[in-house]
Amino acid sequence: MEVYQTEEQQVEAIKSYWQQNGNTIIAGIALGFAGFIGFNFYQDSKLEQELAVSDSYQTLIEQSGKDDKTFTANGEKFISENGTNSYVALTALALAKESATHKDWPQVQKQLTTAIESAPTDGIKAIASLRLARVQAQLEQYSDALTTLNNNLPESFTAAIEEIKGDVYLQQGKKDLARNAYQAAIAADGIATSPSLQIKLDDLAQVTILPSTGKLKAEAVVTESAAK
Repeated sequence: MEVYQTEEQQVEAIKSYWQQNGNTIIAGIALGFAGFIGFNFYQDSKLEQELAVSDSYQTLIEQSGKDDKTFTANGEKFISENGTNSYVALTALALAKESATHKDWPQVQKQLTTAIESAPTDGIKAIASLRLARVQAQLEQYSDALTTLNNNLPESFTAAIEEIKGDVYLQQGKKDLARNAYQAAIAADGIATSPSLQIKLDDLAQVTILPSTGKLKAEAVVTESAAK
């Protein structure tokens, strides 16, 4: 690196550097300032949009339970206009619940699928997936239900997932698979949120014949966690 011996040389060097690069520096500063202003404008605009969507969602939900047709129409319009965000997913869940009260299962499936596809978080996606799987099981769409449950859902939902799998297997007459699923649900502390799990497992007690008496004996197969 060149070393300048006098202040005059240093001044001349600065002048020379500025003559060669001054315009570029000024342009960079101007662009940076404009970018800063633009970023803040973008942030303010985005916030305003989010607030507007939030207000629209709140107005929509207040219609729920008052006028089913209006709520459904406005809900579908809200979904079509707002792309993918948490409010769209929540709206789809609300519409699915509304359709379930009328036992319109195809519409329930449609809305739950929308909720899954638009869910911004794994939690909302999991909730919608569990509900969809229950509907599919009810409609005897067993393969679809199991596929829905195997869709990389969060580990915190393991108990609920396994319980629904158990229900599906039981409806299919696959008692061994149902028993295994219920055991897995209990092992994941499912009884804390679904006390009926133990009853479901007990109902699947294996029945054997005692060699000495010829009498039937029920042997409930439980996990260590279920026995505690």
